[in-house]
Amino acid sequence: MSIAAGEVREFERQRPRLFAIAYRLLGSASEAEDAVQDMYLRWSAADHASVRTPGAWLTKALTNLCLTRLTSARARRETYVGPWLPEPVDTSGSTLGPLDTAEQRESVSLALLVLLERLTPPERAVFVLREAFGYGHAEIAEILDLTEANCQQLYRRARQHVASERPRFTPSTGDRERITRRFLDAARGGDLDGLRSLLADDVVSWADGGGKVHAARKPVRGAERVAQYLCRLAGEAAGVGFVVTELNGQPGIVATVGGAVLLAVVLDIVDGRVATVRLVANPDKLGFLGTQLV
Repeated sequence: MSIAAGEVREFERQRPRLFAIAYRLLGSASEAEDAVQDMYLRWSAADHASVRTPGAWLTKALTNLCLTRLTSARARRETYVGPWLPEPVDTSGSTLGPLDTAEQRESVSLALLVLLERLTPPERAVFVLREAFGYGHAEIAEILDLTEANCQQLYRRARQHVASERPRFTPSTGDRERITRRFLDAARGGDLDGLRSLLADDVVSWADGGGKVHAARKPVRGAERVAQYLCRLAGEAAGVGFVVTELNGQPGIVATVGGAVLLAVVLDIVDGRVATVRLVANPDKLGFLGTQLV
């Protein structure tokens, strides 16, 4: 049975929000795209006459689909080579919805998405729907087929799990861009002292190569070691172009060669200094970002 034009338009109207939910639940842009496409197929086959509220129907179906995918993803990540980081997304536009507040930026930050990996799939779903999209507990209970009391309990547990390490977002946009450009210039120029001055004393650098490319498999800690490590990486980047942009609501740098994304760097800047550096080099995680930058 073919889908009517009105139902197609309704799905396309919902698509950006569905992708934003799926990405926060899965931490993967490519998997989020697949989940949304699966939802289109389900929507095409649905009995639309029985669907009173398309947005609610699609949100419920998508969330439960993502919960199933999360279970298998967690098993895969247990055997992942080196640190696992989410897929970076360019958020200088509206790909993940409005990011006007610190809370909205936090909801897509790599730091928070890494913390959400510690939650059970139901905890993660409740947390994302409540904190990022403002759903009430009664609405979430309907989406997940749980009691409202159970949803409240899951939400409390989820908040406790991430409370102690939730990221802080303090600098203005202008400060972030200025610090990011100085960071890039110092690294590319081999300016160890200049780079070190931009780093917090207890800075940590994480690299995700996924076993596909060479990358540090353990975190590099401390301003001295991180500065040396980053200068060495930048020194090996002959013929590489760099773009300063916003990735996951945070200051970001994208390295490209011949139009292909080679590396994404995301910075946590706290009190005017870089507190965490996250480098995503696994080519499997850079495809979506590449399509955004074309």
